[in-house]
Amino acid sequence: MLIPVIYPNGKHDLVKDFLLSRLIDDKSIVQFKRSSGWVSTTANNIRRLDRTLYDGPKRRLLDSEDSETIEIF
Repeated sequence: MLIPVIYPNGKHDLVKDFLLSRLIDDKSIVQFKRSSGWVSTTANNIRRLDRTLYDGPKRRLLDSEDSETIEIF
C-alpha cells in the first residue's frame, strides 16, 4: 500500500507502508496521510509499532486437535 507523505523541503511523495516508521524515526518526513487526514510527525498522536519492547509470554500458539501441551519456562 502506498502512503502519501511530505518531506521537510515540501515535496510530496508516495511511499510503501513498511517504510513509514523508518521515515518517521529518521525525521525524513514531516507529514503523512491517514484515512482521517494529514498527521504531523512532530505531534504526539502517532501510533508506534514496536514489538521489540514486549518481553512477555507468547500467547498466540497454533491451536490444533493434535497439539501437545507446551510448557514455557
